[in-house]
Amino acid sequence: MTAVVGRGFAFDDLKPGFRFRTHRRTIAEADVAAFINLTWLTEELFAVVENEAGSSARAIKGRPVPGALVYSFAEGLLLATMQDTGLAFLNCTLDVKAPTVVGDTIHVECEVVEHRLTSKGDRGLVRFANKVVNQRGEVILEYNPLRLLKKK
Repeated sequence: MTAVVGRGFAFDDLKPGFRFRTHRRTIAEADVAAFINLTWLTEELFAVVENEAGSSARAIKGRPVPGALVYSFAEGLLLATMQDTGLAFLNCTLDVKAPTVVGDTIHVECEVVEHRLTSKGDRGLVRFANKVVNQRGEVILEYNPLRLLKKK
């Protein structure tokens, strides 16, 4: 059999303790605007652009990015790791650790923390500990998805 270029990790490729990281992605102003318009996440903190003469005193320097967008980008960065092998996203807990602003560049650092075969035996459950990290090395979001993956 010939290997398929771009195929993600199969259940058999992963074991507890296996680690990897994704490529990077810089979050642009257009990304925030498109996300807000798509999701209707119209919280004033994200939807109102203030100039330097703005009246509010934000604790965050720069235009804040919704945690939901950061999570969405993290999942996009991870797509290559489960292309053609991922069957289901089952659950996760998510914790926003620090603010993200327009111009931040993020990547995802992952570790397999749980790995078990399903009762059918033709697929497996894998839980990851994912950390989204910015260009300063700060962890800005953590989540632990449980995914159903194909065997080889």
